[in-house]
Amino acid sequence: MNYSTPTQLELLDLPIKTVPSSDVHVNAWTDGACKGNPGVGGWGVLLITESKEHTLCGGEAHTTNNRMEMMAVLKALEAVKPDTRIILHTDSQYVHKGMTEWLPNWKQRQWKTADRKPVKNADLWQALDLLVSGRQVQWRWVRGHAGDVGNERADQLANQGVFKALQSK
Repeated sequence: MNYSTPTQLELLDLPIKTVPSSDVHVNAWTDGACKGNPGVGGWGVLLITESKEHTLCGGEAHTTNNRMEMMAVLKALEAVKPDTRIILHTDSQYVHKGMTEWLPNWKQRQWKTADRKPVKNADLWQALDLLVSGRQVQWRWVRGHAGDVGNERADQLANQGVFKALQSK
């Protein structure tokens, strides 16, 4: 399954209109879950500004955990206006290292690894690359299931996404 950026993004009303967006940021916690790998998967997003909180979740019938981790990040970025600074918290080393370390080399090698093999999930990496272009994104890795309240909430949302995917089977 390939990911394509929606032509009409439904943006949340973030940030609050009375505060210039350059002075406001959004904290986003993202997580993915998969029952079996591959298997039924879900993604969850918790978005918080100074005075608003939004949650998002969804799932797919046949996917992998890494794809769900990436979908959560994509959905978080799609939900926030492009001129808003975002601090993105993920417990996925795959996503964190992919975005902060590996992406430039993959692009330089036309989406091949150092071993000249195709990059897995290239459709999602390319979509993420487009979504972060020109944005102020700060990437933060958090240890999963270690008491980070935002991460725990995103995990619950990802599991709700799994439940939704199971219900739609």
